[in-house]
Amino acid sequence: MRKSIRASLGIAAMLAALSACSGTPTRESTGEYLDDSAITAKVKSAFVQDKTVSALQIKVETFKGSVQLSGYADHAAEAQRAVELARDVPGVKSVKNDIRLKSN
Repeated sequence: MRKSIRASLGIAAMLAALSACSGTPTRESTGEYLDDSAITAKVKSAFVQDKTVSALQIKVETFKGSVQLSGYADHAAEAQRAVELARDVPGVKSVKNDIRLKSN
C-alpha cells in the first residue's frame, strides 16, 4: 500500500511540474520563453551590426514570437530599418513598431 501512495504522489508531482511548464495565451511556456529570449538577442545583435540603427535607443521585447520595438530613432529611416532587421530574424512571427521619432 505504501508503494501505491508513493506512486500516486510521484505522479501528482510530475503532473504539477509539467503543467507549470505549459503556456497559456498570456504566459509563455518554458520553451517559448527560451525561444523568445533567443529571438530578442538575435534582433539586438542585428541592430548592433547595422550602422543605421542605434541599438542603445531601441528596446526589443518578444512574446511568443511577436517582437515589439520601442524607444527612439533619429529619423524615420532608422525606425523602418529596425523593423526590417527584426522581421528578418528566424522565428519572428510579427513586429510591432512603437518606435518614436526624436524631436530635434
